[in-house]
Amino acid sequence: MKAVVIGAGLAGSEAALQLAKQGIDVDLYEMRPLKTTGAHKTDYPAEFVCSNSLGSLDPTNASGLLKKELQMLGSFLIKEALNVAVPAGNALAIDREAFSLNVKRLLEDNEKIKIIREEVTQIPENVPVIIASGPLTSEPLAENIKDFAGEEHLHFFDAIAPIIEKDSINFDIAFYASRYDKGEASYINCPMNKEQYENFYNILINAPKIELKEFEKNAKFFESCLPVEVLASRGVDTLRYGPLKPVGLIDKRTGEKNYAVVQLRQDNLSATMYNLVGFQTNLKWGAQKELVHSIPGLENANILRYGVMHRNTFINSPKLLNATLQCRKRNDLFFAGQITGTEGYTESIATGMLAGINMAKFLKGEHLIELSGFSMLGALTRYISSEEHKNFQPVNSNWGIVDELIADKKIKKNKKLKTEMLSNRAIKWLEEYLQNCQSQ
Repeated sequence: MKAVVIGAGLAGSEAALQLAKQGIDVDLYEMRPLKTTGAHKTDYPAEFVCSNSLGSLDPTNASGLLKKELQMLGSFLIKEALNVAVPAGNALAIDREAFSLNVKRLLEDNEKIKIIREEVTQIPENVPVIIASGPLTSEPLAENIKDFAGEEHLHFFDAIAPIIEKDSINFDIAFYASRYDKGEASYINCPMNKEQYENFYNILINAPKIELKEFEKNAKFFESCLPVEVLASRGVDTLRYGPLKPVGLIDKRTGEKNYAVVQLRQDNLSATMYNLVGFQTNLKWGAQKELVHSIPGLENANILRYGVMHRNTFINSPKLLNATLQCRKRNDLFFAGQITGTEGYTESIATGMLAGINMAKFLKGEHLIELSGFSMLGALTRYISSEEHKNFQPVNSNWGIVDELIADKKIKKNKKLKTEMLSNRAIKWLEEYLQNCQSQ
């Protein structure tokens, strides 16, 4: 038995490993380095492009619960992410290069997986296929998918934050603290008073942006990954109550509570690189440099990577997919990753895992897995495959998509208690589900 996986990103790499685990031979196609995307910097599989954080590890957080479910279901990539984690409080942040190299070794050392460095321009016929080509799917393949789907693709923009060399940060001004002054002090914080913030804001809103190409101008931004300049355009205090919100953050050296705080998160294991949290941007590089150098503590910062913005392509999954990620129009075709309209690193790994498991079951003539809406993964795949959507937009893991909790109004109004109960319910359901699978 054999399957083709298109794309060696997070979803495609996880899918290939899951298929191989089930004894399926895999041809894993990756067009890099023969053809680049404009956002990727290496030809490694499973490259993290925008940020190095997968979000919270706390299972009472929606993203944290999804990670817990992936661990329980046997995700290869979540295991590797934990192996190369860098300090980030309750979040799972990683050394990007170490992670990709580990995944590369897993794929290359697996005798069931053949990596083919070649661009796929059409959906292969007469062979089972998982399309995990990602949000930066090449134009020829995107056009072929559009023809297959019979309708126009949707797309939105994703932006990447700059990365700073740690040794160039002025620690006479900057200080270490946690994300919200809870847990380990693993973030570098650059404090601003009102005057400094207003200067920063004025530079930002007047900074020149990189012009979009004509075909990109009608694209949408994904709300949780808005460029910092777009956020700033909504009002002078928007950033102060968004990525620069210094809730409970007091510089313990001075005892002062700051007007605004720019936070930097560790980006590699050796702690030499830090990215600016929430600073996705499409400003011209000269403007980015001026803006970064206006931040107290970063006056002489060495910018190792400038922010960029790129188009993300995704299919209208509610019209095309079942909750198993199997295509309704062709039962030996599955989709996985951000091309399905799931947004986020963890979500990409999760859908890659499910597509790989279900493709293996399809090839073996077994019933496909469709997880309960109690679980975060089940709720996520059900959401993107629901035909009720009239204006489908990408979604990441969140409590709003899981099955409603049966509880009294008092419990429902207690957010902390409610999320704990939802998390416990999901974990218990999945434990029982896996036990039943083992006993069959």
